[in-house]
Amino acid sequence: MLLKDFYTIQSLEKKDGLKHEAVLLINEKHEVFKGHFPGNPIMPGVCMMQIIKELTEKITQKTLMMQSLSNVKFMALINPEATPELRLELDINETEEGLIKVKNTTTFGETVALKLGSTYKKI
Repeated sequence: MLLKDFYTIQSLEKKDGLKHEAVLLINEKHEVFKGHFPGNPIMPGVCMMQIIKELTEKITQKTLMMQSLSNVKFMALINPEATPELRLELDINETEEGLIKVKNTTTFGETVALKLGSTYKKI
């Protein structure tokens, strides 16, 4: 975990085929939120991208480096004080070239917060 104690994995389950679902609890007291933003904490987008990478590494049991992003849509602000629990759906596919492609949808409650496509190479 790049940011120590930033989140805890409540559950991580394999669903149909290549799909996985993770439920995370964000630590609203983490230092990141003191600077982003004092009195109104908002999850930094780069932190969400790191969480997706870390979950993909855990699922694939491979060390990865981000190669590209596509279709990145931040659709709602994530305030860890109001909604500390996030649900991430990860559709993970390995290409013939050995790249790992991930389609992610992150939600809290019924709200879609993020949709992201990412490609990683194994290192």
